[in-house]
Amino acid sequence: MQKALQTAHIGISIFDPAANKYLYNYQGDKYFVPASNIKIPTCYAAMKYLGDSLVGLRYAGNFEKQMVIVPTGDPTFLHPDFTTQNVYTFLKKVTGDILFDESDIGVQALGDGWSWNDYNQYYMAERSVMPMYGNVVRISGNLKNLKVQPEFFKYKISTDPLKGLTPNIDSFYPISASRMKQENSFLVRGSESKKGNVIEIPFHTWELGILFRLLKDTLGFDKITFSTFNLRYQPSVKKIHSQPTDSLLKPMMHRSDNFFAEQALLMVSNEMLGVMNDEKIIDTLLKTDFKDLSQKPRWVDGFGLSRYNLFTPQDFVVILNKMKNEFGMERLKVILPTGGEGTISSYYKADSGYIYGKTGTLSGVVAFSGFLYTKKGKLLIFSTLVNNHQATATEVRRAIEK
Repeated sequence: MQKALQTAHIGISIFDPAANKYLYNYQGDKYFVPASNIKIPTCYAAMKYLGDSLVGLRYAGNFEKQMVIVPTGDPTFLHPDFTTQNVYTFLKKVTGDILFDESDIGVQALGDGWSWNDYNQYYMAERSVMPMYGNVVRISGNLKNLKVQPEFFKYKISTDPLKGLTPNIDSFYPISASRMKQENSFLVRGSESKKGNVIEIPFHTWELGILFRLLKDTLGFDKITFSTFNLRYQPSVKKIHSQPTDSLLKPMMHRSDNFFAEQALLMVSNEMLGVMNDEKIIDTLLKTDFKDLSQKPRWVDGFGLSRYNLFTPQDFVVILNKMKNEFGMERLKVILPTGGEGTISSYYKADSGYIYGKTGTLSGVVAFSGFLYTKKGKLLIFSTLVNNHQATATEVRRAIEK
């Protein structure tokens, strides 16, 4: 056994779907913390229930008098990854009042088991009913003339060069940012060596009135208020589609985008249950689509940051097999990275086009599950879950690669 794995807890399952049998199981029925392999069941749900394109907004009314809008949890709204912004274009046409349906305004910002002191990290953007700009502030430029997106937060930022120095801050560039936990006040620290650096830090979505103030500032429009109408099930409600669904799922799986995954699961909940609630949609999926899993998992969030999640390698094999059967490998080959791409850009380069999978990493956790074509063209499904290792993540990944 590879040295990096000698003291770790390991589970491995390799399945031949054509023969409908396992070729290998080593603790394949044991539970492990799967980290971002949780994005696999989230991706399945999104592929099945979000259709070909995302519902970016529901609305009723007219442009000139009154428009009631119903948010859908779409994370692509004003996100810099998406240049086409159908929802923004639509809202800019409104000249009358905009009434915001508040029936889902209470989405919990952070998930169960998330590490609270990671709230400043780009990978832990908060959940919300109507995300904007990916729910993060992007900071670049020099400390004297910072570029801030969205500009709404620019007046909330103070700067500080490193080591308490007071040089000409024209030559200092951001290297880190921090935020007060319960409010949107930011401190940006700089260095002379980081020209061109871009810092991303989540903003606090539960700050009183932040959603409306940010939306008003973005649209340059002040006539936005809460709606007392629940239009969700009214036949007069229409939809605006924002992006192709797979244009969200590909970066979600290639770069392991936590925010996209969490919002995708909320969108599935919204479409299936009429409410954005992780707990309710997970319970529904486990009782329906995933009722045939080999071992019933403990599943608590959409992207795998929580250590409350527990899945077995065989669980992932079953889900991946369902994805292959229901959606086809050609679609999956676009959504999942192959060797030399995404989170496996430094791995499996010789196997590009033969292996497609999803990684997962937390402290002490390395996971990799997906599809593998043999030299003879046989398709296999695999899941490798490693917990409680004391090596570096890179050493464990190299051991799995071998």
